[in-house]
Amino acid sequence: MMEILLQRLPHFAGLPLPAYQSAQAAGMDLPAACAADAPLVIEPGEWAAVPTGLAIALPAGYEAQVRPRSGLAAKHGITVLNAPGTIDADYRGEIKVLLINHGQTPFAVERGMRIAQLVIAPVLQAGLKPVETLPESGRGSGGFGSSGI
Repeated sequence: MMEILLQRLPHFAGLPLPAYQSAQAAGMDLPAACAADAPLVIEPGEWAAVPTGLAIALPAGYEAQVRPRSGLAAKHGITVLNAPGTIDADYRGEIKVLLINHGQTPFAVERGMRIAQLVIAPVLQAGLKPVETLPESGRGSGGFGSSGI
């Protein structure tokens, strides 16, 4: 298990730490850190940056991905707008989740609600090598749908 340094910001007070919900879960659920007396309402077709009250320090060579929670998407049409959102290893600011409402009714994000998943993943940086032509492949330049799906 990898250790990730986590800073709880003042508006996180009283909320549970992100946690895996099962033994084999890939992501930890992130809670919303909006004010208890002022839920953040996202109208249909609108989006909002939801605070989590958390900041992390990832080791070099890793990223954190912010992914949607399937239950929010299936039940309410709520998902992460830039899924997956990427938190780079050198970012030290607050984690915010860009939620969008694809549903038909306003959605209230309440304090402590589990709004997204945080997945820690290794990063491989690539070196780009310009060439005049690319090697042949079985697929060639066939684009969307060209593989038969």
